[in-house]
Amino acid sequence: MSNSKYQISGVKIKQVFLILIICAFVYLIVSNLSMFIPSLLGALTLYIVCRKFNFYLQEEKEWKPVWSSLLIIFICMVVLVVPVYLIGDMIIDKLGDSKEYMEKFNVFLDKIHDYIYSRTKFDILSKENLEKVKDYAGKVSTSAVSSTFNTLSIVLSMFFMLYFLLEKPRVFERLIGSATPLKRANINLIGEKFRKLVIANAVGIPVVALGQGIVAVIGYFIFGAPSPILLFALTAITSMIPIVGGAMVYVPVGIYMIAEGDTTGGVGLLLYCMIIVGLTDNILRFTLLKRLENIHPLNTVFGIIMGLNLFGFMGLIFGPILVSMTVLLIQVYRDEFSDDDTPELELPEPKEIEKKIDLSI
Repeated sequence: MSNSKYQISGVKIKQVFLILIICAFVYLIVSNLSMFIPSLLGALTLYIVCRKFNFYLQEEKEWKPVWSSLLIIFICMVVLVVPVYLIGDMIIDKLGDSKEYMEKFNVFLDKIHDYIYSRTKFDILSKENLEKVKDYAGKVSTSAVSSTFNTLSIVLSMFFMLYFLLEKPRVFERLIGSATPLKRANINLIGEKFRKLVIANAVGIPVVALGQGIVAVIGYFIFGAPSPILLFALTAITSMIPIVGGAMVYVPVGIYMIAEGDTTGGVGLLLYCMIIVGLTDNILRFTLLKRLENIHPLNTVFGIIMGLNLFGFMGLIFGPILVSMTVLLIQVYRDEFSDDDTPELELPEPKEIEKKIDLSI
């Protein structure tokens, strides 16, 4: 009796061996160049966002690739880097010396703690927890200052990579397509889905954050919050953090205003932000983000949490993309390698279900 059906073909062995070698090389490259991953992700994001404009300049207007690439990089720097620099400079100027800032922050926390304890007799911020919060804030502020050089190197390398992506876009896209061992239809499907997800996150998340910041700063001015422009910047930044969002800023500020004796302003600010700012967040997420790409809210929440741990700031964009692409790749795998042609289960409409229930009764 032949045992050929139990033997693994030489082609399969070579294929597995080659895949293992490729995975080993990819691991070595990624592990040794991991610091440039945020730069690469940022360059891919800007390339996809500016892709149509780049083709328009090079192919319709017949610009030289070098000039179209430099123009797009200049526009990106003006739109992205300049506002971030101005906001960072404003925050540093407002906070002043780090030692003086920590003293102010400690006073801020102490007043919130004393007010809550005097009203509720509940030690929500015990001395141990209070010291932990203060130590953590000090570490975060120190880390933020020390990471300035790292951020600068990431931005410079991002624009360096972006230039070569923009200079010969057709060559870059053909290279990616030819290196992908999938059907042409699935390559196009992945490319289109990836493009939509990048645009939805790269455009949608900052717009939602800016919208919340603008609505919140109106409340800061109306109710007399201290340093409303600084609070605007902090609210816009923290609103990109899932679950808690801008509440990390306006809730402590509202409690601080009440502790300072401005009960009307503090309560008014808390109600305004919880209702109006929260409503703005929901409206923008379920209209703008749904229009750009139908991304499930849980996808966004867990994607951002995972992305921040993996990629840093760029994880805000690529975390949700990674989750969505994983689901898409599972579907592509089934299309490529599964022999199961079973159609998807078609569920009846709710009205039909009701009719069947009525007939059975």
